[in-house]
Amino acid sequence: MARYTDSVCRLCRREGQKLFLKGDRCYTDKCAVSRRPGVPGQHGQGRKKTSEYGIQLRAKQKAKRYYGVLESQFRKYFDMAIKQPGVSGENLLRILESRLDNIVYRLGFASSRKEARQMVLHRHFTVNGSIVNIPSYLCKAGDVIAMKESSRSVETFKDQFESNAKPIPAWLSADKANMTANVAALPTRDEIDLQVEERLIVELYSK
Repeated sequence: MARYTDSVCRLCRREGQKLFLKGDRCYTDKCAVSRRPGVPGQHGQGRKKTSEYGIQLRAKQKAKRYYGVLESQFRKYFDMAIKQPGVSGENLLRILESRLDNIVYRLGFASSRKEARQMVLHRHFTVNGSIVNIPSYLCKAGDVIAMKESSRSVETFKDQFESNAKPIPAWLSADKANMTANVAALPTRDEIDLQVEERLIVELYSK
């Protein structure tokens, strides 16, 4: 399976904002965006003028990198989004938010989406009582996500979940005592904190 193996801090610097790809480090003074707030590469500082296509491309790249999705899968989600009723751009973000690895991260089980993917792959979670080890599994409203019974005694997992200081989105409800959560509803655009103009992504793919 293809995956990005270079420094993820370069991705945040390229997009000019924190994408929270390194977990807790992103909230400290060690964050690369805070220490080196410029485009990476020796010619990065010379990039001044951006075309319309370039602006649209940056919006797509930012969303891809934020959720840790590669191009082929991102395009697949876009094709799904345009077939659904409603605004295509919002549908796309809603699909990305409903990925199991993203929900595990949003609930505070993991400090980053990369860590959440690893936890899902290692079979630590169940959805509606069945083990799911596919990070891209799309959850639905009403689904119950829980840490597997045998994994709840692992101190690292317990400490991470109980000490999570990040607010849990309103569309998710968590039971910290039992390490379970419920997808109350899929999120609206106002409940998604990604700073990107999704219409630009739609315009890019519609050419």
